[in-house]
Amino acid sequence: MRALVIDATAPGALRLGTAPEPVPAHGQLLLAVHHISLNRGEVVFAAGLPDGTVHGYDAAGIVLRAAADGSGPAAGARVAAFGAGAWAQRMAVDATAVAEVPGTVDLADAAALPMAGITALRTLRTRDILGRRVLITGAAGGVGRYAVQLAALGGARVIASVGSPARAGGLAALGAHEVVVGLAGVDRPVDLILDNVGGPQLAEAWTLLAPGGAVQNIGWASGEPAVFAPYSLFSIGRAKSMNTFGDVHEVGPDLATLLALMADGRLSPEVDHRAPWDRVAQAAQALLERSIAGKAVLDVVQPATPGPR
Repeated sequence: MRALVIDATAPGALRLGTAPEPVPAHGQLLLAVHHISLNRGEVVFAAGLPDGTVHGYDAAGIVLRAAADGSGPAAGARVAAFGAGAWAQRMAVDATAVAEVPGTVDLADAAALPMAGITALRTLRTRDILGRRVLITGAAGGVGRYAVQLAALGGARVIASVGSPARAGGLAALGAHEVVVGLAGVDRPVDLILDNVGGPQLAEAWTLLAPGGAVQNIGWASGEPAVFAPYSLFSIGRAKSMNTFGDVHEVGPDLATLLALMADGRLSPEVDHRAPWDRVAQAAQALLERSIAGKAVLDVVQPATPGPR
């Protein structure tokens, strides 16, 4: 089958090549992939994987063969999926890591959801956000734009932080009550921080955290170390916390929740770049350059009518 595989000599360490057909385990289904989504972190770390590896985690398509154990959707179902080896014509994926796509949702939009949407949803669920101040750094990216929408739906006061004025577009319409460059103008404590940036800004953001608040470490787009001054982590009152995030266990039900919100028009897919998958090098470069606001989706199966470019 054709697949996007790791090649250290290719631009972005990715090329369209061939790979063996996947063999589903007992609790896995076989998916005919129609669309895939790229996440910036996947592009950043591609060169560190062995040559020939089928990369990627986000896909949407049609179930070719249901899981042998009887779990999950039946053959012919339209599903979004999260699992290793997604950037290929076919993937084997756990039945617990897929969700059926409502008829009103385009499969290309559904492909944008899994990694970024699940990350946003699950990090927001770590705290009661109703009426709370939630700071989202790197808010113009894929996780950030979903997090802004979901936090607003959850009743939070949403502060969206971006790296430059050019990256601020559309965030207020998605539900951000305040849009700031860096942390300029954030002069009141916040209850929850979803941090996609890391580096010096993370250390600065920590000083804004209210007693009992938490930081969820999602990404480290800055590529720089975070240096905390001596005793700067000490706080009088209720404990503050800083947590890692990587919980992608059995994402199917949460993915179904996100797809339902999308079907209801309450969650925008935020697909800013769409192209055939043989143009992966251009998409990867655009993600690295941060010229994409939101998500990049590539078509494995060409649509009858070309999608927006």
